[in-house]
Amino acid sequence: MQQNDSGIPYALAKVAVVGLGKIGLPLAVQYAQHGWTVIGCDTNPRVVEAINRGECHVHEEEGLEAIVTSLVRDGLLSATVNTPQAVSQASIVVVIVPVVVDEQHEVNFANIDAATQAIGNGLCAGMLVIYETTLPVGTTAHRFRKILEDRSQLEAGRDFFLAYSPERVSSGSIFRDLQIYPKIVGGIDTQSTEKAATFYQQALQAEVITMASTSEAEYVKLIETTYRDVNIALANEFACFADTHGLDVAAAIAAANTQPYSHIHQPGVGVGGHCIPVYPYFLLAGISKQDQQMAAAGLPVLALPRLSRRINDGMAEYAVQRIEAVLGTLAGRSVLLLGVAYRGNVRETAFTSAHLLQQALVAHGATVYVDDPLFEASELEAAGYVSFKPEHECEIEAVLLQASHSEYLQLDFSRFVNCRVVLDGRRALRREKIEAVGMCYIAIGDGQGLPISI
Repeated sequence: MQQNDSGIPYALAKVAVVGLGKIGLPLAVQYAQHGWTVIGCDTNPRVVEAINRGECHVHEEEGLEAIVTSLVRDGLLSATVNTPQAVSQASIVVVIVPVVVDEQHEVNFANIDAATQAIGNGLCAGMLVIYETTLPVGTTAHRFRKILEDRSQLEAGRDFFLAYSPERVSSGSIFRDLQIYPKIVGGIDTQSTEKAATFYQQALQAEVITMASTSEAEYVKLIETTYRDVNIALANEFACFADTHGLDVAAAIAAANTQPYSHIHQPGVGVGGHCIPVYPYFLLAGISKQDQQMAAAGLPVLALPRLSRRINDGMAEYAVQRIEAVLGTLAGRSVLLLGVAYRGNVRETAFTSAHLLQQALVAHGATVYVDDPLFEASELEAAGYVSFKPEHECEIEAVLLQASHSEYLQLDFSRFVNCRVVLDGRRALRREKIEAVGMCYIAIGDGQGLPISI
């Protein structure tokens, strides 16, 4: 019988993908397109039923809908709510169930713990389980290993194999990212690492980089995302300095980045998304008692990630102060917030900066209306926003761009006859277009903040 590169006969080569969200479903499709029969598992029966009809609930990835239809028709992709049964039929299990933080920034494992228990209930000898969800260091080797072993009565490393490989993709470009970004893999032992690496070499075109352990592989993802948060915080600090000294931070950063060792990111009105504002807290969750003792002694133990989170979340208040520097007090004034998505052209609101911006504006006494072409008015209202309507146009005295959707590049600002200032929070708008209708254009770090004496 013909075998794939993992040494498993094609007729038996089944992968169970647990979690069919915006990343899980494209991953399932990727594997099905490379010789595996894939059973997707999800707790949402509507998602499962839609996939089994050949329909796709993820719309950000180009061509995904047609591919799902084709794979379901050919019997290469199916879905179920019965995770234990699906796992029992598979040789490899890939887990991509979200882990979130609560309002106190504590890690909430509830969903992935439940998924791990279900996997353990169906786990059989010889299987390989790979976690792709971003996790605090040590989670795979300790927390999940124990759950799997307790539920299956099998021993990891002897009866089944366990590995971790962080997803490194972005919504809207997942299939491209799977091809160009190296796949990081680490197992609880050498054999687990080798089996996971072999699977990805067969399922992807990207380079596979093996790490010494699951914990080291978990650490890689937390380092790369926390780096971005710290880098953006530094850029925001540069922007605030530029504002008080009459300098243009964008021009300065562009020039600085011509030096090959300078890779400064761009400042803005906040950081949103599933990853950058969340995963630093995963890193902080792994601080040990020894780390805490070192910190108490004044030694730097993850001090920058903590500070960076405060800086980036604080940009909402800074943005409001920039508007008030032009307009005066916002008390009793109406402000239009453009975009609730966490980034431009993506229909997703996870940890969006729009929430903090609205809070800051309201705290200063403003009435806040919100617009986003990617969401229905009812969705905005359900999320706690007041949806902007045409009859509000004459009320608007300030506009703040939060998400750089393509539609906003063509927005007719002359509609807002009483608007005096536009804060371009992502440097996406045309300054001359806004100034042509008599409005003041400002951006974070444009050097137009209140000067200080030097």
